[in-house]
Amino acid sequence: MLSKINFQTHSTLLSIFVKFIDILLYVTVALLALQQQFGFLYLTSFYQIALLVAVLLLVPVFSFFGVYKPLRGRSLNAYFHTLLPAFVALMVVLAAIAFITKTGVFFSRAWFLYWHLYAVLILFGFRILLWQALKLMRKHGLNHKRVVVIGWNDLTNELVKRVKNAVWVGFDIVAIFAHKNFVKGKKNSITALVEKIPENLSQYIDDENINEVWMLNLSDKDDSLQEVVKSLRHSVVTIRYFPPVLGLDLFNHSVSEVLGLPVINIISSPMTGVNRLVKAIEDRILSFVILLMISPVFLSIALLVKLSSKGSVFYRQKRVGWNGKKFEMLKFRSMPVDAEAKTGAVWAKENDNRATKVGAFLRKTSLDELPQFINVLKGDMSIVGPRPERPVFVAEFKEKIPYYMQKHLVKAGITGWAQINGWRGNTSLEKRVEYDLYYINHWSIWFDLKIIFLTVFKGFVHKNAY
Repeated sequence: MLSKINFQTHSTLLSIFVKFIDILLYVTVALLALQQQFGFLYLTSFYQIALLVAVLLLVPVFSFFGVYKPLRGRSLNAYFHTLLPAFVALMVVLAAIAFITKTGVFFSRAWFLYWHLYAVLILFGFRILLWQALKLMRKHGLNHKRVVVIGWNDLTNELVKRVKNAVWVGFDIVAIFAHKNFVKGKKNSITALVEKIPENLSQYIDDENINEVWMLNLSDKDDSLQEVVKSLRHSVVTIRYFPPVLGLDLFNHSVSEVLGLPVINIISSPMTGVNRLVKAIEDRILSFVILLMISPVFLSIALLVKLSSKGSVFYRQKRVGWNGKKFEMLKFRSMPVDAEAKTGAVWAKENDNRATKVGAFLRKTSLDELPQFINVLKGDMSIVGPRPERPVFVAEFKEKIPYYMQKHLVKAGITGWAQINGWRGNTSLEKRVEYDLYYINHWSIWFDLKIIFLTVFKGFVHKNAY
């Protein structure tokens, strides 16, 4: 009996419960941060008002960013990618209110930062526990949704296979309906499930307690998608459409709206809207802090370069960045000023005899890349992203390597997923692009921070750095 229970009717209660826990944890963390900062829990009137305003804004801001959308079918990485921008937006709104009301001087900045840093971790930890609990329930047959698939083609086979391999997602395919003239042919993995569409599809949906209808392209012209949707107009059921994109290479794919019409973004940049703002804030703050921290090293290297050979301290080189636009990338000069006067653009290789003694050391340790933090402050580059190439090489590689230009869907970076995995220098360009595209498809602030952390250990001295 228990295995047949469906918790769909309790989804509203679950949503209220989650919001209540969010508020409770948010307030608790604020008090803990106060205890840590000042050693007591007493709240002055200003702190009480600030906490009240923050609580009133929490749920609306989180709802706007999709934090409270159902967890079913969402990965934890995707969820964190939603939660973090929501917190950043909440902090910006609170800071703006403090600025406008001229009350910022009454609050501790350290308390404010600790509060929200801990809150991100605690609330995400709560989601992990909730996600695991729901996953365990569905794995044991609880909280499943009954699904009917309409349409029979290669995508149907793929859907059935994925549903069977992901029991924890909680979908049960009850039936698969094909066109009216369907006749069973050769046996395959799903033939036993495929039937003709019932004459009264709406009645069938109600009688069988179907929760969702998944629609594919029908193989018979007489059975249009519009007719099927019309036949279900009296049923309260979720209808989803799976477009025929099986076999296409998708980059940061999503569904959006253009002029009131739904569209599928097959290839698009993740750096739009809030993501772009969050990435820009991340880059500016981190690059500024890093430049302050390394300023003694930065000035020492500049002096060594100046003393080691004639010419400017920085080497400015045209590179191709975001959206294929060119910019001047900065490096500490590692070669004489006329090194490429006769050869033109040359791909860097091991034991490059064009480099000065100081320059060879800077290349081997990747210290010649440090001026690119200035590029980040200017907005030409990002700290994390695909490494930019010179225009002459881009023109060559885009003809040889599939999807090479898609690496320019984001800003070029000082470090990247390909670099910390060893794909730098004279290594496989195909592999490098593969890792760059993986980064674009899976971008998140958490992924950026992971790459920055690993760069400290893997990104400087490397056998392929020259």
